[in-house]
Amino acid sequence: MQRAIIVSYLTEKKNNLEELNELLSQGWKVVSQSSMGGGGINTVNSLVILEK
Repeated sequence: MQRAIIVSYLTEKKNNLEELNELLSQGWKVVSQSSMGGGGINTVNSLVILEK
């Protein structure tokens, strides 16, 4: 089973790394990641594909 999420990081307080960390703690593994544009000047976006 695979799942895709977009990880966004703007600042220490404005990001969704907690969602990624929760999935990893549930046994999901990262199989690929790709950087994405269009997030703004200071925002970093990455498409992360997970597999369980």
